[in-house]
Amino acid sequence: MPTRLKRTKRRKKPSRNGKQRQARRLTPGQWFEKLVAVQARLRAPGGCPWDREQTHRTLRTYLIEEAYEVLEALESGNDAKFREEMGDLLLQIVFHSQIAREEGRFTVAEVIREIHDKMIRRHPHVFGKSYAKDSAEVLRNWEQIKAEERRANANQGDSKADKEAPKETSLLDGVSRALPATLEGFQLTRKASRIGFDWEEVGGVFEKLAEESAELKRAASGQDQVKMEEEIGDLLFAAVNLSRFLNIDPEIALKKANAKFSRRFKEMEGLARKNGQQFKDLPRQEMEALWDATKQAERQRPLTEMSGAPRKQ
Repeated sequence: MPTRLKRTKRRKKPSRNGKQRQARRLTPGQWFEKLVAVQARLRAPGGCPWDREQTHRTLRTYLIEEAYEVLEALESGNDAKFREEMGDLLLQIVFHSQIAREEGRFTVAEVIREIHDKMIRRHPHVFGKSYAKDSAEVLRNWEQIKAEERRANANQGDSKADKEAPKETSLLDGVSRALPATLEGFQLTRKASRIGFDWEEVGGVFEKLAEESAELKRAASGQDQVKMEEEIGDLLFAAVNLSRFLNIDPEIALKKANAKFSRRFKEMEGLARKNGQQFKDLPRQEMEALWDATKQAERQRPLTEMSGAPRKQ
């Protein structure tokens, strides 16, 4: 009797859907470790030449760009884009941490541990025994804890200079001078407001804005360049303070104003081309007429169309 040959079952390759289901089962921590491993491989010998050439300094621009692209995606209402841009921003943290690890300074695990411990330490009303009745008290406690942390860090200095002349701490410490000017002013006034150094009501801020505007006019009439620079700085600072008082981020507000001006200007150029003209060659009066026309057309369009947010079909 002929022997029957056993048929060996060939193992099926996992389907695309199977791979997707398996990927969805991974925890955030597992995905993070995979991302860290990818960046380490890109920086390793035989990795990507571009990644291997980067330093903290060369990556500075990308860090800022990615942060602004996250904000733009957030405003668009497009969740897929928002998710993608947040991933790009996260990569910058991983990238910088990988460079630091290669130089023996710190690891990404230490970065995560630092922020984890800080969040626990600065929320004693949640993780400790303190109590905070409202968000205003939470912010006051936050600033007090930060000040205590800075004093503790200052006392850890072991150099002779540190012992002879201990550095005085301020509630405004921690506001980076590398920030855009509007954000720096926003954070300075916000920190001051948290301990009660603030206007009692918005009318006082409007009065300050008018006062600074009048002082700028006087400086401009005298053609004093140094004084004009000082006064326009004061005027801008007052405007930033007003936006903070109204719970508006001045950097985001100005970005939106920039985008609005750019959009309207390009529409004016388009209208001029439709008439067989170049916008730059038009007399001022016709330019103003086109500006009014674009503003009027914009008012008639849905807000979602102007913001770029997805619309229901």
